[in-house]
Amino acid sequence: MEWHACLDEYEKLVIRMTTPRVVIDNAVCPTATLVKVDSARRDGILLDAVQVLTDLNLSIKKAYISSDGQWFMDVFHVTDLNGNKLTDESVISYIEQSLETSFPDRSHGFDGSTALELTGTDRVGLLSEVFAVLADLQCDVVDAKVWTHNGRIASLISVKDCNSGSPINDSQQIDRIESRLRNILRGDNDIRSAKTSVSLAITHTERRLHQMMFADRDYGRKPVLQCREDSPVVTVQNWAERGYSVVNVQCKDRAKLLFDVVCTLTDMQYVVFHATINTAEDKAYMEFYVRHTDGTPISSEAERQRVVQCLRAAVERRASHGVRLELCKSDRQGLLANVTRTFRENGLNVTRAEISTTNDIARNVFYVTDAIGNVADPKIIETVREKIGLGELKVKELPLIYHEREEAAVGV
Repeated sequence: MEWHACLDEYEKLVIRMTTPRVVIDNAVCPTATLVKVDSARRDGILLDAVQVLTDLNLSIKKAYISSDGQWFMDVFHVTDLNGNKLTDESVISYIEQSLETSFPDRSHGFDGSTALELTGTDRVGLLSEVFAVLADLQCDVVDAKVWTHNGRIASLISVKDCNSGSPINDSQQIDRIESRLRNILRGDNDIRSAKTSVSLAITHTERRLHQMMFADRDYGRKPVLQCREDSPVVTVQNWAERGYSVVNVQCKDRAKLLFDVVCTLTDMQYVVFHATINTAEDKAYMEFYVRHTDGTPISSEAERQRVVQCLRAAVERRASHGVRLELCKSDRQGLLANVTRTFRENGLNVTRAEISTTNDIARNVFYVTDAIGNVADPKIIETVREKIGLGELKVKELPLIYHEREEAAVGV
């Protein structure tokens, strides 16, 4: 009995020692809230911390990450999306509780529904065909995220049975859904790489999209769109004296950028020991000191090139190409099929999409370009809005070139 009692006290001590300590400070920095985390090192701890902050749609302006032996210390300078400090006590409390959990729940799955994973060759109208098939098979789309990159598409779609409102568990129905969608994704020339499956493991949605794109080797494919001036610059060098590889990433700043980079490094089996992240105006500068999980730095030129390619892809996948269209409309069966068919019929290509349904209201975001990846004609955008509903489909975050076209048209 005494021995078991000692073990219990020892276990309690270990828990107390390894539980992260979180301090949220609004006094030190005049422009941002500081979130400080001290913890014993464990696999994926940096990704967990960044995920908690980015899932709250917080902007990480600066960060300092350091490891001393088996101890992990980091400081994040964060603001809300409007650039303000955090003042909502419920948000502050949530951050503290989430980060102080020794092993937080990394899942971000679809509750009460069936999750479909799709990858294949992107083309104009593909999303329209996918949603048309789901509507025809009596599948109600509850949530979905769609990414495209280098001519490839990856999507996680959460569906329920239209009639019962329940998850789709019938194996024959699932087989029919997978088969029909696989035929759509294959098109005429994608027999080998088109994949459809029902997601069994519940994983953080955006992390899973990165994993799907990585498995599809989008990073090694030739870009469909011409290189943009704001393409990310990634360099990798070895610091032989200390046994680190130093990874530098410079690119345009945007929401969830740090998550995308850290997620990719983690899934490529690299451990971040030290890092500095800075943002200035619309630029982000990130430096990571990493080793492979076996403790070794990057050992070959081929591995170095692969890291460069994969990090570029991680930054580019979520980058916004095209005009942002926001749809807010009462949900009904076939709504997504009709909306995306209207896009297709007017020559608009969806480069990224976020679909959600709450209380029978569809709140969807689409990024659209013309058929070859250029900025869509404003007249076509207005035509599409008239067909779908001017008050329900709104234009947000117009690219600069879109404004320039409008100004040129006025000048004529």
